[in-house]
Amino acid sequence: MVNTLIHAMNLRSIDLNLLTIFDAIVAEGNQSRAASRLGMSQPAMSNALNRLRVALDDPLFVRTAQGMAPTARARALAEPVRQALDLVQAGLERVRRADDFDYRSSTRSVVIVVDDYGDTVIMPRFMNWLTQTAPGVRVRIRRDPVGAALSRKLRDGSVDLAVQYFRQRDGELQARQLLNEEFVSMVREDHPTVGDNLSLAQYLALPHVVFGRLGRQGIRNSIVDRELRRLGLTRHIALQVPGFQSMPIIVQNTDFVCTLPRRMAQAYAHQLRLKTLKTPLDLPSLPLYMAWSRSIDRDPAHRWLRNSLYELCRRL
Repeated sequence: MVNTLIHAMNLRSIDLNLLTIFDAIVAEGNQSRAASRLGMSQPAMSNALNRLRVALDDPLFVRTAQGMAPTARARALAEPVRQALDLVQAGLERVRRADDFDYRSSTRSVVIVVDDYGDTVIMPRFMNWLTQTAPGVRVRIRRDPVGAALSRKLRDGSVDLAVQYFRQRDGELQARQLLNEEFVSMVREDHPTVGDNLSLAQYLALPHVVFGRLGRQGIRNSIVDRELRRLGLTRHIALQVPGFQSMPIIVQNTDFVCTLPRRMAQAYAHQLRLKTLKTPLDLPSLPLYMAWSRSIDRDPAHRWLRNSLYELCRRL
């Protein structure tokens, strides 16, 4: 499938750097964010996109109220291009020496703690890449522990790496930011009252399904509700769930609205026939971190694992 579609594009007529630009626009859904992500100016990004449109004889993206929407051909190409770029990255890793760690023949076991964002957005891509690059490395994913218990597990080595929204406040741990997320809102495609835009009045009137695993303060401590409280507003919370993953499924079968990280929304939108809309609030971005023990910081295998995950997240 990858080879058929990629070769159908007549590679001799295409600057392969344009595929990286195509992938970034698909991932970001916004030309400005894609340019920023690749360190390009807006004119350079526009010029590159125009060259790719000519080469493929297709507009590829159309502007909508929600950003750059891919055409049917762009949607067909998105996954093959992404897989091809991951294969290139895997090839580069094969020729890059990581101190004395031979990842190609390693049978090391790795324990990684992730939440539902990691399950949905990061681990599928990471595992696809890992099986091509280091097929003998075995990964175990855990959803627990959290908080102080997680810090202890990282320090004693029973957990190798944690990927989470909140930075661990522990002097014996190291942390690195993987990416920044923005929030979007979702309703079902045939929602009776919401079209291509979501006003603040609509947002407040709709029933919300919310991520409610937020400690003693409950849902009032969420990013959305802190901003609403600052504005002297409240929303109609109809359902509280323990994670982001179930929210789109609830929205698919109700007139509810949910607000969740953009990359998670993209993972569900087409499959569940949901609309992704700009949230009518000025919400801060949500950083995602990885954390590990300082005691393992210089271990070649662990450093290779961290750097590989970081590089992949830069392309998400």
